[in-house]
Formats: sequence, structure tokens, C-alpha cells
Amino acid sequence: MILIPDVKRKNVGVFGLGVSGIATCEALVASGARVYSFDENREARDKTSDTEYRCEHPKNWPWKEMDFLVVSPGVPLTHPKPHTIVRKARMENVPVIGDTELFARALNKLDKRARPRIVGVTGSNGKSTTTALIGHILKQAGEDVYVGGNIGEAVLSLPAFASDAIYVLELSSFQLDLTETLRLDAAVFLNLSPDHIERHGDVAGYLRSKKRIFTNQTKEDLAVIGVDDDYAQSVCTELMARDAAEVLPVSSGSALGRGVYALDGKFYCNLDGKTLLAGDLENARSLRGPHNWQNAAAAIAVCEKFGVPPALAVKSAQRFEGLSHRLEDVGRNGKVLYINDSKATNADATARALAAFDNIFWIAGGKPKEGGVESLKPMMDRVHSVYLIGEAAAQFEEQLRGSVHCVLCGDLEKAVAAASADALKSDKANPVVLLSPACASYDQFKSFVERGDKFRDLVADLSSTNGEAA
Repeated sequence: MILIPDVKRKNVGVFGLGVSGIATCEALVASGARVYSFDENREARDKTSDTEYRCEHPKNWPWKEMDFLVVSPGVPLTHPKPHTIVRKARMENVPVIGDTELFARALNKLDKRARPRIVGVTGSNGKSTTTALIGHILKQAGEDVYVGGNIGEAVLSLPAFASDAIYVLELSSFQLDLTETLRLDAAVFLNLSPDHIERHGDVAGYLRSKKRIFTNQTKEDLAVIGVDDDYAQSVCTELMARDAAEVLPVSSGSALGRGVYALDGKFYCNLDGKTLLAGDLENARSLRGPHNWQNAAAAIAVCEKFGVPPALAVKSAQRFEGLSHRLEDVGRNGKVLYINDSKATNADATARALAAFDNIFWIAGGKPKEGGVESLKPMMDRVHSVYLIGEAAAQFEEQLRGSVHCVLCGDLEKAVAAASADALKSDKANPVVLLSPACASYDQFKSFVERGDKFRDLVADLSSTNGEAA
């Protein structure tokens, strides 16, 4: 647990009692704060009944004596409008922060010699894989590494700071909006595609939030930036002009005069004026496709800063097992390969999955996002048929009409059955049934995790029925 300095006997509000909220309450109480907590979900409130931070409605909090408020990253700050709790805090002049800011404040109180090294990773897509991959490579190299934030453990649940440790944090735009003083030894910005517009107002607002990952960096620090999309490329140009930190571009499709890049799965590094081949990930099952090669390039760049030679980093990446719901190989049924990419909740993420395979029987749909799948039409030459589910089914069928054969299935179970039957009887070599929804999950599922787990179970049932090992 990370203890928070300078909060003893202070009054602190915590709104939102998910994993990070509970961890925040526990850390604050252990640090001597008086904690006032609340969650709009009754079940979450009930879990605090026997704790020192038992829930009490915010109308009963001592607002005039409140020192600050910690809110869950999901609480709207500005768009579509500030949450009631945020408006109340601002009215009472109470600062609103997140748990990552508490992590930063604890970090900033350390003597320089006691400070661990901190890595942060953000981007519209790939940040979980990149965060986990950096942690994997550094552990393989013998480092004491802790991974958390928006992936795995909440930041305040991570072990107490140790000077020789490395903390690798996945940071969403929501978390970055609530963080002011975090300084990262290595900050990674992978890419940006229009997403979460309802939260940020527009793409410019979303980009501003992502760029906060570089706030407070110095010339001693490393800024790693993907340059495969126009938004991130503009950030790279801006940071190079600012000259506040060392900037290192990464790419999965273009040769770079300086940086780390991949061409057809082969990785090249130019860090000191000489380009060297670091290795090959073309056949790494857990890092399929150009988007994962960009993730790996970023991981290689970060790990090199901490003393891991690029060639060794590539060898470690070859042993990376990947993450659930991200181009996850969940089994075979005869000649058909099944890939669970439930984490692909927007069209840009799905484009990356479609680029990784041929002969695709694609399952898509759910709660649609702005733009739908119009941008994916040029990729339909890789797709045999599309099996549509959820609220987006009719919209997606209209957008894709004339480009690919569409089947309106309604739910995931029917889609898996139909896609499997068609893939098995097709004459395509190595057909792939790909769940990559390009949609949020919450029309039919509680989360992308539940959706992906359901897909995995359906594949296991098919494999069992047909006598194949999943």
C-alpha cells in the first residue's frame, strides 16, 4: 500500500467505490485521514458498513472543513456536464483530484535517492498491452517491477515505494484529467483516435487530456510517442520543439531517422546515429499485427532507457503471453481459429484487429460509438461475412451494405454459431472467427470482459461438441 503524506487528521471525501475508490479509502485511513465516502450504487455502499470510511451521503459531509475530494475516474468533470459532486466541491472551493494524484504526492515527498522510477502509458488503443509488456520485459531483465493503474491493481494498492523498483502505470485520459503533479521518468503516448467525445467535448479536449502525461517531465526523462497517426505525430513535433524531455518516436510502418520502428515484424533501433536490427516478432502469437508492433516498439524504447538492450527486449517480448480480450487466441474448432478481441470498443481498435488476419468471419456490434464502422469499409476485402449483434446491428448493416455480406444475429450466441458454421464449410484457408465489436458492451453485457468471457465459453462449447481441444 502507498501511504499518503500530510493527510493526518484531514477531512477527505472519496466518491466512487470501485477497486480504485476502495484502495484510496484504505490508503487514506492508514495515513491518518478522516474519510467520508459515498457511491451511488447501494451494493458498493453496503461493503463499507464495517469500515472506518463507512458511507455517508455527501449532503452530510463537513464541506466547510473538507480538504479535498477524490473522485473515481469515471465521474464527469466537464462534459456532458459536471457531476453533482463535482459542482458541489467547486462551489465549496474543495479541490477535486484522483488516486493517481495521491500517488504523485507521495512520490514527490521522497528524497531523490529514495525515488523509484515511474513509467506511464496512455493512448486510445494498446495501452494495456504496452503497459503489461513493459512490465514483462523489465521483470525478465531482473528488475523489481510493479504494474498497475488502469490495469491490474489500483495505484495506491501497489507495494510501498522502494528506491530500486520500477512502477509501470497505465493511465487513461480520465485519470490524467485528475492528476496534476505526477512526473514520469518515461511517458508513452501511443496513438489517438476519436473516442470518449461525450466525456471530453471534442477531439481537441481528448487530445489535451492525453498530452497531460508529459506534464512535469524534465530533460532527464523520456517521452516515447507513436507517429503512425496525425494526432500523435503533431504531439511529437510539439514536444521536440519544446525540448523539455528526450523525445523518441516509435512506428510500426515507417523507417525513422531516430527512434524504434518495426517493418513487417522486424524491429530496428536508431538511438545513437546507427540503425541496428534488434530482432523479429512476426510470429509472436500474442503480438500479432502492426498495432502490436507499435506497442512493442514503445516497450523496447522504454526498457532501453532502463538498461535493457533492444535485442534482449525483443527476445523477452517473444515470450509475452498477452492479455485476455486483446487479440486473444481462445481455441480452434477443426480448421477454424477463434480470436477474442472484445476490448476493441471502437472502429480504430477493430481496424487493427482486421489488419492482423485474412479470411475473417467477423462478429461486431454492441452499443455504437460515433461514426460506427464507416471507416472500416476499405478493409472488407479481408472479411468473408459480418455477424451483427446488439443495438448497433441495423446501423452497421446499413453502413457496410454493398461492401460485405452481413448477417443480423441479434446476440453473441447466435453470431458465434452462424460464424462457426460458415467458417467450417467455407473453402477459405485458415479461416478466423474474430470477435472485435467496434462497440461498447453495455447494451447486452456489463463489460467487455463479460462479453469476451462469454465468447470464450461459447467457443469451448463448440470445440467440446466437435471433439476438438480448445
